[in-house]
Amino acid sequence: MDPLMSLLPCLLLLLSSAALAPAAEVSALQDQLFDVPQDLSFGFYSRTCPNMEAIVHHKVHNWGARDPTLLPALIRLHFHDCAVRGCDASILLNHAGSERRAKESASLRGFEVLDDIKSEMEKKCPKTVSCADILTAAAREATVKMGGPFWEVPYGRRDGRVSLAKEAALVPMGYENVTHLIELFQSKGLTVLDLVVLSGSHTIGRSTCRSVQERVYNFKGSGKADPTMNGRYLDFLRRKCRWASEYVDLDGTTPKKFDSIYYTNLQRRMGLLSTDQLLNSDSRTAPIVAALASQPLLFYQQFAVSMTNMGNVQPLTGDEGEIRTNCNSVNRY
Repeated sequence: MDPLMSLLPCLLLLLSSAALAPAAEVSALQDQLFDVPQDLSFGFYSRTCPNMEAIVHHKVHNWGARDPTLLPALIRLHFHDCAVRGCDASILLNHAGSERRAKESASLRGFEVLDDIKSEMEKKCPKTVSCADILTAAAREATVKMGGPFWEVPYGRRDGRVSLAKEAALVPMGYENVTHLIELFQSKGLTVLDLVVLSGSHTIGRSTCRSVQERVYNFKGSGKADPTMNGRYLDFLRRKCRWASEYVDLDGTTPKKFDSIYYTNLQRRMGLLSTDQLLNSDSRTAPIVAALASQPLLFYQQFAVSMTNMGNVQPLTGDEGEIRTNCNSVNRY
């Protein structure tokens, strides 16, 4: 018998009991069932700011309705945050020499959404909800709004006080090899599976043409295109990306739909970024690409798991960091 099936009666009993239990007991049960980092909890704001998630949901929904391109931008912002110092909202600090001011962060967007959420949060629950938790929750809400999966987010992250522009270079920019990507993810406690699944966030969103021009016009200094690129896709990119400042969809087939076609595109040699396409040719990642391409539901389910894993990277908790009252700057008191 499958080990998971043998646990099913126990899980059903726990869940049926949870349905009758107070909210605090339910959150404690969730913490036990799921691998939640110490000092993070599903019920962290149940008493201090019970409407925290409702506020984030409402704001992300409204901003996304006005400008759908902000939704993938919020997920990207969350990744840029967690990839440097862990999920501590250091990417939101806006001062000279910060990650946000680095050239690698020039195309990041969505800051105004988080400012709006934080402003409302300070009215309803002053000095209570961290910017790191807001960004993590906003990434989840953006995923759901785009048609992706829902997952429970444990809370209790604190905001960092340090943000250095030079550290923004740690974030992959689309040129790295697979070994570099794997080592980066492993240094954050993430797996090869997380790497391939989170790359699937490129099912929706855009990139500047600057990121792909080298592949299209001067691959490795050859004066020619990357020979591994699909010919028809290459012709499209040559027309689309004459100027570095132009934008191009990351998914050339279904750019408006959250689905697993991103992986099918890789098999067709239609990955936009070099870091995308290499996932299909490296022996460590290609089998995962094949599995996700052939099993759309697997991608949908695993995306929630891997986003949870990313949101739990090296959080500041307890007495570490602070709860910023303005996400753009450290507290002055």
